[in-house]
Amino acid sequence: MSHDPYPPPHRTPPPYAASPPSPSPQPQPQPHPQPHRQPHLTYPWQPAPAPAPPPPGPAPRRQPQHAPLGHHSDLRVLRTAYRWQRRVATLTALGYFLVFLVLSACAPSVTTARVADGLPAGLLLALAQLPVTLLAIALYEHTARRHVDPLARRIRHQAEVDARREARR
Repeated sequence: MSHDPYPPPHRTPPPYAASPPSPSPQPQPQPHPQPHRQPHLTYPWQPAPAPAPPPPGPAPRRQPQHAPLGHHSDLRVLRTAYRWQRRVATLTALGYFLVFLVLSACAPSVTTARVADGLPAGLLLALAQLPVTLLAIALYEHTARRHVDPLARRIRHQAEVDARREARR
């Protein structure tokens, strides 16, 4: 409902143009200019009048003819390569640890079996965790050099080329 049951207050009528004749001419009162006032709001929850629209912004810039820095497909490929790199290294280390835990819980006879001179297989499996972790680190570095670094180098080179193009403009 947009109907306001209480109309805004009435304005005072302008002074009468005709005045009774008087023996001496009196100067006519000059109307005072009214200062700009905000409209009276009957209810506090009434919305305030809409402000003037902002001035239009600057003209839009023209689009470059080449793909912009951080082209989506390049970054997507780099993220995918980095994701695979993390997964391979993490699953190598955690996978071995999970195998060790499953053997300890489900097949205790395997971990308690003596391998040599009273050395249990569980202890050898636990000690082998360090070389497996080092293998995971080496695998991480290998996949970084082989897959991720060339992609990052290509994107970095493209950023330099884009920066030089922008500097010439």
